[in-house]
Amino acid sequence: MNATLLIRSRESLRPGTFAEFVIWQLPRRLPGSLHRYKYRMALIDLEECVLRYDNESGKGDHRHIGAEESPYRFTTIEQLLTDFDADIGKYLDEHPHPR
Repeated sequence: MNATLLIRSRESLRPGTFAEFVIWQLPRRLPGSLHRYKYRMALIDLEECVLRYDNESGKGDHRHIGAEESPYRFTTIEQLLTDFDADIGKYLDEHPHPR
């Protein structure tokens, strides 16, 4: 399946913490999703993945916050990025690094 890479980036947020974004546009829908995008976005804090949004084939759109997994309602790429950014902000506010 030929896919078009739309976004691939890694952003350092603070020492030991970064966010990674990878989004492709697919020629057809991925099984389990109602759209033509494949994505994975992760927040890594001190070498641990603490937040992840992705859509595995057959599993559909979902997010992981810590050990908890829940469905995610995908509407647009813009909203996906906004929601992920909001969860990042919430995590960083709730888990400050010691100084």
